Amino acid sequence: MIKELQLRVLPGDAANEQTLKNIVSRETGDTGIRAIRVIKRSIDARQRVIYVNLKLRIFINEEPTGQEYQSVNYMDVSCAKPVIVVGAGPGGLFAALRLIELGFRPIVIERGKNVRERKKDIALISREHKVNSESNYCFGEGGAGAYSDGKLYTRSKKRGSVDKILNIFCQHGASPAILSDTHPHIGTDKLPAVIENIRNRIIQCGGDVHFETRMDALIIEKNEVIGIETNTGKSFYGPVILATGHSARDVYYYLHKQQIPIEAKGIAAGVRLEHPQELVDRIQYHNKEGRGEYLPAAEYSYVTQVNGRGVYSFCMCPGGFVVPAASGEKQVVVNGMSPSGRNSRWANSGMVVEVRPEDLPEFASHKELALLKFQEQLEEHAWLNGGMKQTAPAQRMNDFVQRKNSFDLPESSYVPGLLASPLHFWLPEFITARLREGFRHFGKTSNGFLTNEAVLIGVETRTSSPVRILRDKETCQHITLKGLFPCGEGAGYAGGIVSAAIDGERCAEAVSSYYVGIPN
Repeated sequence: MIKELQLRVLPGDAANEQTLKNIVSRETGDTGIRAIRVIKRSIDARQRVIYVNLKLRIFINEEPTGQEYQSVNYMDVSCAKPVIVVGAGPGGLFAALRLIELGFRPIVIERGKNVRERKKDIALISREHKVNSESNYCFGEGGAGAYSDGKLYTRSKKRGSVDKILNIFCQHGASPAILSDTHPHIGTDKLPAVIENIRNRIIQCGGDVHFETRMDALIIEKNEVIGIETNTGKSFYGPVILATGHSARDVYYYLHKQQIPIEAKGIAAGVRLEHPQELVDRIQYHNKEGRGEYLPAAEYSYVTQVNGRGVYSFCMCPGGFVVPAASGEKQVVVNGMSPSGRNSRWANSGMVVEVRPEDLPEFASHKELALLKFQEQLEEHAWLNGGMKQTAPAQRMNDFVQRKNSFDLPESSYVPGLLASPLHFWLPEFITARLREGFRHFGKTSNGFLTNEAVLIGVETRTSSPVRILRDKETCQHITLKGLFPCGEGAGYAGGIVSAAIDGERCAEAVSSYYVGIPN
């Protein structure tokens, strides 16, 4: 017999399988419980006594059969019609997998290196302050999420699509725990192997994956995209799913130059805020002793409105590290990541302010590229104020709010190093004023959060694409070019790993419909 049950238990009880079986037996009156599977797990830390909410599947007098996740069957598409997928981030990889399901042969084009080789170039950013413009935290197999955390959060309401994405991750090596956790997370130490398995799946099914191959131009005939030209001199032919990520600025410049319709899109910009994890644990778990033995590193999520714009935490990384995410010269950009164990001494989060095109009158002449130009300016200012290398400008949190210089800085996880800098002085006033007010508000709601033990590290600008590549809502095709399917975060239609993967699947399905209208 199989039953489902919802329980509210103490963290120590949730962590011990035998204790959990005893509680279930007492609650249900059932004996002979052979196994328990956790379907959903969440932590309720609203009160001083912390509870874990569990939805369980209970196996009584029988053993569980089958695996914990649902697999997708992939066919051999080596002789099928080709589809060009530009970009091997989550949008591109999941587009490729869905194409295989639908009977098409994906040809994946990735400007960066494979996920393992890419790691060597990322190490050079911290060690030697050298940024490879084609292989970094933003470019390479797996996209920006591969080495910047691997969180699987999404605001998408398409629960079925989300569940499928998570199951596919499990099928390719992720822990089944992501199916039950409220905030699923693979971790930067585990995600590369999962990405490799996805790539191997694509190749085994007859698809192609080309690394260090950058799309330089679209091949267009009679307002229809029929392929791409690359930096290798080789051209590839077929309809194109364009999933280049939010940092492929050369693509935006190319589209703008070719007068292919795009538009400026609002972003969020600010800083990365780093606290000692122990302090965040004490605040979030209402306990001066911290999280104890059974609770995970605490997370937080803050949002408020200041003068008509949102101020909020973004990509919170408990037990994580701040990392250098520049993708070119004369840039300092920071992001955050957490390993699967979330076991570092620090917690960090983006703290950003909503920025709209109308907030930037001085960039109005750049029209569609206004927000992109603003990003570039902020990143160059951070580079200049960080010592003109990957050292990042930084300021203690309370000093920033009080508009005071920080003459020393706390220890940080940011390996390239920090340089004390008056962020309150050189960041745009419409950002700093809102951040100050936001920090005061968050400090009132969470006593101890506003502190000089925390440090602001500049700048956080790559929260989303500054450009939207315009497409039809129904067909996902570009509004003026047939055969071009703007996809994922870089096209302005997603905001993270899961939503980009969902959009990749949607674009693959749109290509299938498109091919139906093309004669053999």
